[in-house]
Amino acid sequence: MKTNFLKTRLAFVAILAISFSNAQTTDPTDGVAQTDANGPSIRLIDNKGTIKYMQANNGITTITSTEAGNLTTTTWQLGGTLSENTYIDVDGNAFALDGLQLITDITTASTNADADLNNSDHDDDVAAGSTGWTVIIRDEDTGAFQKIRVSDLLQVISGHQIFDNGGTAAALGNNAVTDLPADISKVSVYRNGAKLLAGIDYTVTAGNLNIQNRSGAAAPADWTLDPTNDVIEVHWFK
Repeated sequence: MKTNFLKTRLAFVAILAISFSNAQTTDPTDGVAQTDANGPSIRLIDNKGTIKYMQANNGITTITSTEAGNLTTTTWQLGGTLSENTYIDVDGNAFALDGLQLITDITTASTNADADLNNSDHDDDVAAGSTGWTVIIRDEDTGAFQKIRVSDLLQVISGHQIFDNGGTAAALGNNAVTDLPADISKVSVYRNGAKLLAGIDYTVTAGNLNIQNRSGAAAPADWTLDPTNDVIEVHWFK
C-alpha cells in the first residue's frame, strides 16, 4: 500500500509539473477563450490548480469559467463610487492625465452647476442636471478636489464710494472706505472728475483712503481740497 500510495503521489506531482509547464502566459493578442469584444486575455493557473483568464481593460478582470451562460468573473476596475476617503500621495512624482479634451468654446461654461451631487453625475438627466463645464480646484486643508463655476473663479470684487457735501464731506486725512484694498494699484480716486495721482495725491491702507494736502506743491499740482464743494469719487477692485 505504501508503494502504491507513493506511486500515486509521484503521478500527481508529474501531472502538476506538466500542467504548470503548459500554463505559461499566452500572447495577449490571441484573445484566449474570450471574444474580441471583451479584449485579449492571459491564461493562468492559481495556487489550487484552477485555470483562469486575466484581461486588462479599464482595470483587471479574472475569469474562472468561460462556459457559455456560466461566465464567472471578478473585476477590479477604475470608476464607481468611493466607499471611503481616498488619498494618493504622489511623493514628488507627476500625477497626470493625458489626452484631455480641449474646450475652446467659452460659451459652454456651466451656469447651473450647484452643490446637488445628483445633478453632477456624468450621465445625469440633462434636463434637470448641471450642464457645461466647471473648473477643478483643490482644498489645501483637506486635499479634496472640488469644482467652481468659471464665473465665480474669475469674479472681480469691486466697490465704489463718493465723498461730497451732500453725504460725507470730502476731507483731508483718513476716509473709511468699505473693503478698500491696501494695494494702491487697485484703487482709483477722482477729484471733481479728474484722476488723482496714486501715491502722490492719495495713499491707501486696508479700509482707508488718505487724501494728501497739495497746497504746498509746485503749480499746477498745488491744488487744495475744498470739503464744501469738491467731490471725491473712489473706485476699487480686488
